[in-house]
Amino acid sequence: MLPATSVQLDEIRHPVRDGLGQVEQTLLGMIPSGFDSMDDVGAYLFARSGKLFRPTLLLLADAVQGSPSPSAVRLGAIVELLHVATLVHDDAVDHSAKRRGMPTVNDRWTHQVAIIAGDYLYSRAVIEVTALGDLEPIAILANTANQMTIGEMRQLVLHDGLDFTRDDYDRLCECKTASLISAACELGAMAGGGEHRVALRSYGYHLGMAFQMIDDLLDYAAPTEVTGKPSGQDLHEHKVTLPLIAALPRMSATERELVESLFADPEPAHDRVAEVVEIVSRCGGLDEARAEARAEADRARDWLAGLPQGDALGALGLAVDYVVERVR
Repeated sequence: MLPATSVQLDEIRHPVRDGLGQVEQTLLGMIPSGFDSMDDVGAYLFARSGKLFRPTLLLLADAVQGSPSPSAVRLGAIVELLHVATLVHDDAVDHSAKRRGMPTVNDRWTHQVAIIAGDYLYSRAVIEVTALGDLEPIAILANTANQMTIGEMRQLVLHDGLDFTRDDYDRLCECKTASLISAACELGAMAGGGEHRVALRSYGYHLGMAFQMIDDLLDYAAPTEVTGKPSGQDLHEHKVTLPLIAALPRMSATERELVESLFADPEPAHDRVAEVVEIVSRCGGLDEARAEARAEADRARDWLAGLPQGDALGALGLAVDYVVERVR
C-alpha cells in the first residue's frame, strides 16, 4: 500500500479558502438550466463538494501576484465546470459504473444522458467565460477543451495497443490532464495581472503531468476502498499506462505472453488482472512511474523559484507534494 500523504488539501486551500467558498456558490448558480431533467443531473453531480483542486490552483496563482482579482472566482467556477464535464464524458466513453464510490451519470441514468449532460456543462462554461468579455480566457479554455477532446480520441484509438509508446503516453497526459491544470494556473496568473504568466502556466503543465502519472500508478497500487474502483481497472479496460510501459521491456517471454493474453481477452478475470499487476510491480514498473512523476513534480517546483514569497507561493509548493504523495 502507498504511504498516506502528509500534506492535506486543506493546507493548500487555506490561503484562498474564502475565495473557494465563493467559487462553490458561483458554480451552483451556473448549473441551473430551467429544465428539470437536466437540473436533476446537475444537482446530483454537484451535491457533494468536490476537491476543487483546479480552482484552488487558479486562485493561488492569482493571489501569488498580489491582491485577489474579482474575476478569479468566476474563472475558478468555469474551470471546475469544464473539469466535471470531462469526467462525465470520460465515464460515458469508458462505460464506468462508479466514480469515487458513487454511481456515474451513465450508470444512474443512461449513456445518452451522460453525453448530453457533459455537453451542457461544456456549453455553460463557454457561456460563462464569454460573459467576462475578454477574448484571452476564451481562447485558452477553447484550446484546452480541444486538447482534452483530442486526448480522449487518442486514448480510444490506441486502446488495446501494447505498442503504445512513452511518447504516446506523454501526449495523452498532456491532453487529458496537464492542459487543464496548466490553463487554470495561467488564467489565475492573468487575473492577477499576468506578470508571472509563463512561470505559472509551466508550473501547472508539469504538475498536471505528475498528477496523471500518479493517477495511473494508483490504479495499480492503491486499494479499492481508497480509489473507489478495483485495483488494475485500467488493465481490465486494456489501457496502457506508464507502469506497464516501463515494465514491458523488462519482462520475460512468459510474462509478456501473460500480458498479451490479458489484452486479447475482452473481459479478463480479476485473478488474471491481479497476476499482471504483480508482474508489472516485480519488473519495476511502479517504481519507475513514481520516479517519473517525481521528476515532473521537481520541474513544476523549479518554475516557482523567483515568484513573490508569501502564503500563496507556499501553498503552490505544498500542492506539488500533495500530487506526488496522494493516495487518491
